[in-house]
Amino acid sequence: MINLHFFPSKRIAFYMARLFLTRSAAVLVALVAILMMLDLLGNSGKILAHPANGDAELWRYVGLRVPQLIARFLPFSALLGALITLVGLNQNSEIISMKAAGISAHQIIAPLILAAALIGVVTFVFSERVVTRATAAMSAWEAVEFGAVPPDSDVRANVRIAHGDDIIIARLVTGRGEAVRLSGVEVYDRAGGTLHRIMTARQGRRVPGAGWELTDVTRFDVDTDRLQRLPNQLWGRDIEPEQFTLAQVDPNRLNFWQLRETIAALQAANRSTATLESNLWHKFAAPFSTLLMPLLAAIAAFGLARSGHVFMRAVLGMALGFAYFVADNFALAMGNLGAYPPVLAAWGPFLLFLLVGEAVLIRTEE
Repeated sequence: MINLHFFPSKRIAFYMARLFLTRSAAVLVALVAILMMLDLLGNSGKILAHPANGDAELWRYVGLRVPQLIARFLPFSALLGALITLVGLNQNSEIISMKAAGISAHQIIAPLILAAALIGVVTFVFSERVVTRATAAMSAWEAVEFGAVPPDSDVRANVRIAHGDDIIIARLVTGRGEAVRLSGVEVYDRAGGTLHRIMTARQGRRVPGAGWELTDVTRFDVDTDRLQRLPNQLWGRDIEPEQFTLAQVDPNRLNFWQLRETIAALQAANRSTATLESNLWHKFAAPFSTLLMPLLAAIAAFGLARSGHVFMRAVLGMALGFAYFVADNFALAMGNLGAYPPVLAAWGPFLLFLLVGEAVLIRTEE
């Protein structure tokens, strides 16, 4: 009699899901701990170089960096967790016992896929609520070289815009609308591709109807080799605040709804949004890539352990997982360049490797 149930018995399903979750969590903790120590060793000198920084700032860096590492390496941990789980079950002949009881290959993998779906939901919520805020705080902190960050919840770092032939760089941009404030301003005045003047200012603020008031201005005239220092200067009357606030949008710092609103604002300003749309869809595709990991690792579950091919099957499963990550990054890069449609760039690798995993499983076991 053919077993048409999608899952095996409740006891077996809970047993396999528990094994998968605990091993994935152990791999994730080990990876994050090692990578965090290496990251801290590389950046602790920069953090402590600021006179006011100490142990508290090192722990603050850890608190902001750990969520980013968790979100980045959780799908990879799910892949390794699935491989460890399935190889162990195979070597202990538990897979053979399940198949002898009439349980199909898909039913054996089903509890792991359900657990992976739970991981995907948790990852999506974690990324939206924690990782985006940590990334925004880290970017603002790095922009001031781990010093005091301006007390503004909407901070953009290292903004660069083009106005005609001129290039304008602001180290920090805070606020929105007429309340926009610039810090660390650099203006490269060019005409016909030739640089004529370089102007730097400590701060800049919007003066309605008059332009931007720059303070502590240093102006260097390239043609006459003349340097001037001015307490303040009005400049850029026709430059709107939105050119700074919408000039540089980092999708990693925005959650799904914020990024969606930003895309709508850019579209209203007739700006290209293909790059951001790819990242918008990828906010769903990236967390739920964990669904693929048990399927790609399933090749390690089957085959006789005593035949000596389990190791090669595990390597093949890991190779399929790495191939997915490479294809995912490549497709997202193509989407950012506008070569792929946004939906295809985000979901194409997922669907491709879903078919590959199913084909391998059906061809070898079903």
